[in-house]
Amino acid sequence: MLMSNKGRVARLHYLPGTFRVLVPGDHVVCAVTHAPIPLADLRYWSVDRQEAYVSAEASLKAERKD
Repeated sequence: MLMSNKGRVARLHYLPGTFRVLVPGDHVVCAVTHAPIPLADLRYWSVDRQEAYVSAEASLKAERKD
């Protein structure tokens, strides 16, 4: 039985410049805004915090929290 990843949250390991899919899905959730981010649109993440961000602004906001 083939399962669809549509609508499922992926679990990723974030690396410098790329990421590795640990659990298949079609999106991740922004650590700041909690908005879904389609994997095809994922551009911002933190390797240190292992978090994804929907935008540069969200990434900066997370950085300032530390």
